[in-house]
Amino acid sequence: MQLAPGKKIYFLSDFHLGVPDAASSLEREKRIVRFLDEIKQDAAVVFIVGDLFDFWYEYKNVVPKGFVRILGKMAELTDSGIPVHFFVGNHDMWMKDYFQKELQVPVYFEPMSFEFNGKKFLVGHGDGLGPGDHGYKFLKKIFRNPVCQWLFGLLPPLIGVGVANYFSRKSRAKALAKNTDDHFLGEDKEWLISYAREVLKTEHIDYFIFGHRHIVLDYQLSGNSRYINLGDWIKYNSYAVFDGKNLVVKSFT
Repeated sequence: MQLAPGKKIYFLSDFHLGVPDAASSLEREKRIVRFLDEIKQDAAVVFIVGDLFDFWYEYKNVVPKGFVRILGKMAELTDSGIPVHFFVGNHDMWMKDYFQKELQVPVYFEPMSFEFNGKKFLVGHGDGLGPGDHGYKFLKKIFRNPVCQWLFGLLPPLIGVGVANYFSRKSRAKALAKNTDDHFLGEDKEWLISYAREVLKTEHIDYFIFGHRHIVLDYQLSGNSRYINLGDWIKYNSYAVFDGKNLVVKSFT
């Protein structure tokens, strides 16, 4: 894709709508909607790179309550001709076809590559990539298993959502206890840097765009390859924007 003059591509992730409570989630949702409303004048493409929700499960005839503002804004963008791409995260991996049918938003379950103005982007949420974290990788296979998803769908929404929210809180508490979510661990311990270096052994990527880590990071992998972590909209209100020549990380205020 070649960008038209004045058009830009936006990347943002990790909204975690739904936590820690309804009031603060709603305030965050309104802030994100304001941002999307501001960028629609020059946006060519918008990438939402996972964990839009803190929990999402699509029953056959039921979707989680709330979030009408962000869903409506995404529909408005696609209706106006601005493509929106969504990558599932570890908190909203149980996507099915609601986004595709209702919002015309394609949903990706694995990292995907895109080329804009001769620059190659590899985009993904980032969970389960790179070395280590074998426990989560095993759980991810279970959660992605169609039979397991079908069995979970047999639970009434009241029970299913309650169980999911419980484990979401446990996961967040575990991350806080490890103290890994808000600072750079060092080149040798950042698993997404390790993953990016492995990819670069077989193909050139100009920009690796990930979320998941909840840190804002612009890391030079080589002379012409960078790893960008998008941060989040809980603490940083951060995003990346590509204008056809340069990619920069910014914060919305």
